[in-house]
Amino acid sequence: MARTVWDSTVGKKTVMAVSGLIMLLYLVVHMIGNLKIFFGAGEFNHYAHWLRTVGEPFMHYEWTLWLVRIVLVVAVVAHATSAYQLSRRDIRARPRKYVHKKPRASYATRTMRWGGIILGLFIVWHILDLTTGTVHTGGFQEGRPYQNVVDTFSTWYGNAIYVVAMLALGLHIRHGFWSAAQTLGAGSRTRDRALKTVADVLALLLTAGFIAVPVGVMTGVVS
Repeated sequence: MARTVWDSTVGKKTVMAVSGLIMLLYLVVHMIGNLKIFFGAGEFNHYAHWLRTVGEPFMHYEWTLWLVRIVLVVAVVAHATSAYQLSRRDIRARPRKYVHKKPRASYATRTMRWGGIILGLFIVWHILDLTTGTVHTGGFQEGRPYQNVVDTFSTWYGNAIYVVAMLALGLHIRHGFWSAAQTLGAGSRTRDRALKTVADVLALLLTAGFIAVPVGVMTGVVS
C-alpha cells in the first residue's frame, strides 16, 4: 500500500506537503532561537548549550538534538525526492514547453524549482560553516556560536549567500504553504484568501527574522 501511495502523484504531493510543513515548523522555532543573538553573547551561547541538554536526564546529552536532526534530514530528503520526481513526471507528460507562460502564475511559482536548488546548496554551506566549521573563516570556536555567527556575517560573501538564500526561502514558503494546504484538503473558496494571507505573512516574518541577524552584525548592533 505504501508503495502504491508513493508511486501516485497524489502520494508524492502529500509527502511533499507534510515534509514541507515539518520544515516550516522547524524554521519558525529556529528563527526565534536565532533572534536571541540580540540579547548578547551569554544569552545566545547559553541557548545553544541548552539545545544539547534538552530532555536530560531521561535523554542523554545531545540525543534530543540528534533526534531533531534525523527528522529534518528525512523531511528534506523526502521533500527533495518527491519534488524532483514530480518535476520529471511533469516534463514527461509535457515534453514541449508552453508557448506562453501561465498568465496567472506568480513569480514564486515560476521559481520554486530554482529556489529549492538554492536552498539545498545553502543548507550544505550553512552546516559546513556554523555546525562543523569546515568552511568557516576567522577561526571556528566550538561551543561559541555567537562568535562564529559574527565571524560569518563580518564577510561580504557570508552576508550575500545568506541574504540570497533567505529571499529564496521567502518565495518558497509563500507558494509552498498555500500549495500544501491545497494538497492536504484545507483549501476552499472561502478559505483560499485567508490561506494566501497566512502564507504571505509567514514568508515575510521568516525572511525578515532571519535576515535581521546579518543586518545586525553589519550595522554593529551585534558585535
